Amino acid sequence: MWPTLDEAQVSCPYCGEPLTLLIDGSAGAQRYVEDCQVCCSPMVVHVEASVPPMVRVAHEDDA
Repeated sequence: MWPTLDEAQVSCPYCGEPLTLLIDGSAGAQRYVEDCQVCCSPMVVHVEASVPPMVRVAHEDDA
């Protein structure tokens, strides 16, 4: 069975552009680095295990 992906609306902590991230909520709590789709800066994505998943992004230095 394929995981269900949730859409999370966030703003890049570097350039401020709005982004849509696809989150696998079935994976539980997560922390990973993903490059901004606009400015290519590395942002740290924090996912809290909840329904729907709570997502926040931070500068790599602030993580």
